[in-house]
Order: sequence, then C-alpha cells, then structure tokens
Amino acid sequence: MRNFVLLALVGLAAQLVDGSLGMAYGVTSTTLLLMIGSNPAMASATVHLAEIGTTLASGVSHHRFGNVDWKVVSRIGIPGAIGAFLGATLLSNLSTETAAPVMAVLLLILGAYVLIRFTFFGISTRSLGRHLPTRFLAPLGLFAGFVDATGGGGWGPVGTPALLASGRMEPRKVIGTIDASEFLVAIAASIGFFIGLGGQGVVWWMAAAIAWSVRSHLAARTQAVVAVQEDEPVAS
Repeated sequence: MRNFVLLALVGLAAQLVDGSLGMAYGVTSTTLLLMIGSNPAMASATVHLAEIGTTLASGVSHHRFGNVDWKVVSRIGIPGAIGAFLGATLLSNLSTETAAPVMAVLLLILGAYVLIRFTFFGISTRSLGRHLPTRFLAPLGLFAGFVDATGGGGWGPVGTPALLASGRMEPRKVIGTIDASEFLVAIAASIGFFIGLGGQGVVWWMAAAIAWSVRSHLAARTQAVVAVQEDEPVAS
C-alpha cells in the first residue's frame, strides 16, 4: 500500500510537470520504478499503460483550451506509435542485465538534454505559423517513439524541443500537440509490451497503472490552464 501511495504522489507531480512542459512523466516515473527494483521492461510497460489514461485526459483538456494541432498529431503520432511498438518489442526481448544499463544511459542523456536545451537556448519564433512538413514530423515521431519505449520516457524530451526549435508552432500548441499524440504512442507501446512479455506481472502492471490514472483528470486540467497562461502576454 505504501508503494502505491508513493507512486500516485510521484505520478501526480510528474504529470503536472509533463503537461506544463510537454515532457518528464515517463522519465520521472521510470526512474522511480527502477529505483524501487522493477526490471527495465516492466518499468516501461507500467509507465506506458498508465499513460493511456493520463495522455487521454491531458489531450482532452488541451483540446478544450485550443492547444492541439490535430493535423500535426496525426503526422507525428502514427509514426511515433510504430516506433514505440518496435521499441517495446526490442526491450521485451533484452535480458535485464543488458536492458538496465541501456535504459540508464538513455534516461541520463534525456535528462541532460532537457536541462541544457532549456537553460542555454531560447525558443525561436522566426517561422511561427508556417507549415510543418511530414518529412520532418514522420522521422521525428518514429525516433521519439522508439526512444520513449526503450528508455521508459522520451516522447516529450525529444518531440517538444524539436517542435519548439522549428519556430513554427506556439509553445502552448507544441505542448498540447505532443501530449495528445502521446496517447497513440502509449497504446502502441502497451500492446508491444503485452505481446513481448506474455502477460508476465500483469497484476502489478495494472495496479500501478490504476494508482497513477486516478489522479490524471485533475492533473490534466491544471496543466492545460498553465500552458495557456504561459502563452498569454504579461500586462505592462
């Protein structure tokens, strides 16, 4: 019971950060699961099953606030789902001894990348409103989905900075679009893990997912408001 309460509290904080920045839920949650002894495949599987609920709630809330570009969602989300399924299948077939250092390195790189990207580089607005080509979105989605499944997180840390760096979308729409498209990634990764793991540990997996998903609606509503407010000009 103590573990479930801890997971729910950490999940709440992770989802609030994820909704405001478009990243961090998977990285934060997977790191916690590894710390309490989960193997890499089950950690990533648990996080992605939980994300089906959290990303659905988040996407709906962002849509209500006008933060989602659905044309971009389809062009980045579908390749992302393919990449996530492939990544989940690969991780499910790696031994714990092999998968643990791989996931640790990925989490370290993602964390360092997010810190450096938003500390030392600003957000470009030079091409705001211009069309984002599929030749940019499809490979980005495929790569981000693969990293997300194999690393237990990465859809936001890879996708959000890339879209922001393009300068073609408002920050609030980048966040809302990444969160909404992650629903497709979470479903594909969950299917891949379920097939790859053969249902092993499904009771723990489902219990942890429920513990996290209980608070997703409140967190999603809060994050959508924060994202809108971040884009509003400050009155002088």
